[in-house]
Amino acid sequence: MEKVFASIITIGDELLIGQTIDTNSAFIAQQLNSIGILVLRRVAVGDRADEIKFALDQESKHAQVVILTGGLGPTADDITKPFLCTYFGGTLKRDPATLAHIQYLFQEVYKRPGALLERNCKQADVPDNCEILPNPIGTAPGMLFRKNKVLYISLPGVPQEMKDIFKGSVLPLLQKELKTPVVLHHTLLTVGIGESMLAERLIEFESKLPTNLSLAYLPQYGMVKLRITAMGESKSTLTTQLNEYVDSLKILVADYLAIDAGEELESYIGKLLLKKNATLGTAESCTGGLIASMVSAIPGASRYFSGSVISYSNEAKNALLGVKKVTLEEAGAVSEQVVLEMASGLLDKLGCTYVIAVSGIMGPDGGTPQKPVGTVWIAVGNKNKIEAKKYNWGFDRNRNTKQTALTALNQLRQFILLDQ
Repeated sequence: MEKVFASIITIGDELLIGQTIDTNSAFIAQQLNSIGILVLRRVAVGDRADEIKFALDQESKHAQVVILTGGLGPTADDITKPFLCTYFGGTLKRDPATLAHIQYLFQEVYKRPGALLERNCKQADVPDNCEILPNPIGTAPGMLFRKNKVLYISLPGVPQEMKDIFKGSVLPLLQKELKTPVVLHHTLLTVGIGESMLAERLIEFESKLPTNLSLAYLPQYGMVKLRITAMGESKSTLTTQLNEYVDSLKILVADYLAIDAGEELESYIGKLLLKKNATLGTAESCTGGLIASMVSAIPGASRYFSGSVISYSNEAKNALLGVKKVTLEEAGAVSEQVVLEMASGLLDKLGCTYVIAVSGIMGPDGGTPQKPVGTVWIAVGNKNKIEAKKYNWGFDRNRNTKQTALTALNQLRQFILLDQ
């Protein structure tokens, strides 16, 4: 079976100057990969017709699918739609169904009084040689063009609008019109071993992988994900083959294997808590609520997440969690004694089954010779036992914060699994 390739072109000056982070490409690439379409290139261009033209000309030489995002809004710098109309030799015409949808959004959803501005109505102007891809939550529809056996798909740059159109219209279209191979993935999460050491351990394993299987290393703040990808024509045959190599890989990394389900730590912990009919609370200082945000981002988290206390200051630690003033004065906020008292105080306050408590020096300032930047204490436990561990990270504040949150969740995972 021949491979199907795609290119992604993101449009917008804000992407080139770093004002906006491009999350659209990552989502589109994941979705395309799930149906066996390989992303050949990801290209970012500014809001200039010559750059968009050059990108389209180049990418269409190599890809059967070219997906563009951005530049479909109602302002003067949104030039993608009129440019595509010219590029494909069409004429802009107002689409009644799209206009009716825009009117519905403004009158019934946005509840905006008065008549629509003409610039809003112009969102319903589309090239007469495109196929309209409806936008259920926004005013800018997606557009499909066909030329020389290449599918060109233009989508809004607003992430949620792009995602809705992609899932509702683009994926079904691509699956219907293109014959693609079956692609399967299996991901393992390892903890406590670096990427280089893993690679050394898996040299022989990688050398024996068949050509339709590949192994990827995905490091993430003290953890490494191992993803095996298999590509072929028969899903059943491919599943059997993939499982065989996954089983071999699990044996090789057994002493560092944390999760075998290909999911994030916070999701896995949620399932552990539900299985035990247990609840969780977090007492956070240096992470400022990041752990609570990660846990509560999982749909259904209200069934097991009790809440969080963000006790950034010593006064808050004392007033909200009952950490003794003498402990703070003698041991300091970043200490074993303080996180133990934070954890105990939260258990009393929320009545949750399990608790996480963290305190640390994230940087770039605040360190001392005794407690340098990157010093972190993490406590996890329940009413019967609370355990605290000390960690030493680096000097980058953002990295320290994220690594603390992930390490705390992993420490809790280990505690729950051992809790009988």
